[in-house]
Amino acid sequence: MATETALVDVGLLFAAVALAGVLASRIDQSVIPLYILTGILIGSNVLGELPALAGSEVGIGGYTATVPELTIGGVDLLAALGGLALTDTDFVVVGAEIGIVLLLFFLGLEFNLERLLASRNRIGKAGSVDLAVNFAIGFGFGYLVFGGLLAAMLTAGIVYISSSAIITKSLLDLGWIANDEAEPMLGILVYEDLFIAVYLAIVSALVLGGGDVAAAAGQIGIAIGVIVALLALVSYGTGFFQRFLDADTNEFVVVRALGVTILVAGIAYALGVSEAVAAFFVGMAFSGTDHVHDLERLLEPIRDAFAAIFFVWIGLVTDPRLFSPSVLATIAAAAVLTAPAKIVSGFLGGKIYGLDDRRSVRVGLGMATRGEFSLIIASLALSGAGTGIATGTAETIYAFAVGYVLVMSVLGTSLMQHSSRIEPAVVGLLERHGVGSARPVEE
Repeated sequence: MATETALVDVGLLFAAVALAGVLASRIDQSVIPLYILTGILIGSNVLGELPALAGSEVGIGGYTATVPELTIGGVDLLAALGGLALTDTDFVVVGAEIGIVLLLFFLGLEFNLERLLASRNRIGKAGSVDLAVNFAIGFGFGYLVFGGLLAAMLTAGIVYISSSAIITKSLLDLGWIANDEAEPMLGILVYEDLFIAVYLAIVSALVLGGGDVAAAAGQIGIAIGVIVALLALVSYGTGFFQRFLDADTNEFVVVRALGVTILVAGIAYALGVSEAVAAFFVGMAFSGTDHVHDLERLLEPIRDAFAAIFFVWIGLVTDPRLFSPSVLATIAAAAVLTAPAKIVSGFLGGKIYGLDDRRSVRVGLGMATRGEFSLIIASLALSGAGTGIATGTAETIYAFAVGYVLVMSVLGTSLMQHSSRIEPAVVGLLERHGVGSARPVEE
């Protein structure tokens, strides 16, 4: 059974989420930034700790700050198979994981394998532009601010990777998922998630393993093997999934879909591959069945509830005390430098897909958001403090990353919500300089 206060704490969490939704509706703003701010307010750093909502605790700078574990939930799936024993403190981190999984599962439902293969050249080109521009800028910024190649490598990952979860949620909320700009955004996100699986294997070995290249190579091999297996699941599993979901009741459809999706995502994560990538592939496998409409209808409320937990989790791990004047200055400099870079690379990605200027601008605005993977990289830096990276540097990188994610998640969702006001100005600027060829956007 839960502890005496656990149910009350979780009830307060959902009540706070509900109030954030009401406020968002009243002021006509995206609910995502308000979820994040809600997490900050109800976390131990502002109002005091709610035991069942607390994350892992790590001492930073003489006090305790709530931070995510390296694997977010810190759940060892293989050990859990021998006896599920989640503690009360795992509720939010596991709920956040489920939110990411379901968001990317829905992404896969919209992006079947045939569409992915048909767009592979454009995904490769747009993703490579995104990588070349943003990873290079992040590396240079990290080397200049923090010094050292490893610190620069960590900063590059934090700055480069967009938030699949937040962007997918915004695409769904704004109704962009059926528009032309959604395809390059989703393609670039797939490229980023596949790249980050390899990146994390290498950086983990460097930070935690003292530069054990053999360990990194082994992890990369495992990651590639998992991705190949997922591709095989998509290619040959449609018939099985069709029969598997032929159930008599909605209850059975929901339970079966969740069971497959979360289990596959969890196994992939335990093997070092992004749970987001795995959930995306599972969604693509289901997209070839006759149950897509039923899955969207039945799972949408569950997806949105756990997605809210994910965004609150970002707030819960944000400790305002981390943000010294020097860290705030670093965050501001990074936002000023990297937000335009991401917008430009996204715009170029849209042009690679043959979109007009306005839709390409939308792609750029939508890609500005950073989120879950940046926090994982930040936690990795903190885990290597005193071993692979100097303690002071690791703590500063962590503080920078948490603040950077908070700023960029709010900025990115706001840019998407108000894109209709921004697009004409940007397109007019392009026309005045004789760049591009704009055509009206038809919704």
